[in-house]
Amino acid sequence: MAAQRIALVTGANKGIGLEIARQLMQAGVQVIIGARDNARGQGALDTLRAEGRVDAIQLDITDVSSITAAAEHIRQKYGRLDILVNNAGIFDSADAPPATASLDAVRRVMETNFIGTLAITQAMLPLIRLAEKGRIVNLSSSLGSLTLNGDPDSPYYSAQYIGYNASKAALNMLTVQLAEELKESGIVVTSVSPGFVKSDLNNHTGVISTQEGARLPVHYALQSEKSGLFVEPPDTITPW
Repeated sequence: MAAQRIALVTGANKGIGLEIARQLMQAGVQVIIGARDNARGQGALDTLRAEGRVDAIQLDITDVSSITAAAEHIRQKYGRLDILVNNAGIFDSADAPPATASLDAVRRVMETNFIGTLAITQAMLPLIRLAEKGRIVNLSSSLGSLTLNGDPDSPYYSAQYIGYNASKAALNMLTVQLAEELKESGIVVTSVSPGFVKSDLNNHTGVISTQEGARLPVHYALQSEKSGLFVEPPDTITPW
């Protein structure tokens, strides 16, 4: 009988992260909820406890000490990590087109969405290398596609938020380079755009539910075999 898989989902105390955690649990995965606010993480733990095996850790992906402590907790308690879902991310209302965007807002978004994701990935890689089939899923966005952003016929063409879009483009670059770096390891890395999900990130102006938005990230966390892809609904592999 195969050992139960262990998954860490960052930013999983609410929204799509919470739903990704729930759907992974429904698939029989032991889930670790990463939450910047410990009380909110415990609240999510209480919400999901009846649905399967779940744990919660304090995790701020912009805080090196928090990342180090989380990695050590997982190492001591579980010994490895099979799945890392890099879900934690922010949008800043002061973000805007390049000529007018707040530089502080752009820094905050890049620090969380890209630098923070890179930091947590680096910290967890030694544990993922110990898994039989390691999987890393980066929650990206179609706004990070240079192809779609540069196409006047694309619905994303007018959505000009230099900080957020650039952070997701950088995240896609992380996926490509990490997939190449890890190609001999068996670890599969995927960028997944969940779609325009109703969440706090967009003041619930999205068009699909968190349940539907979690479907693709969960699928690729559990079953993906080809590394370095950018996938968006409906299961479309889109050019970078």
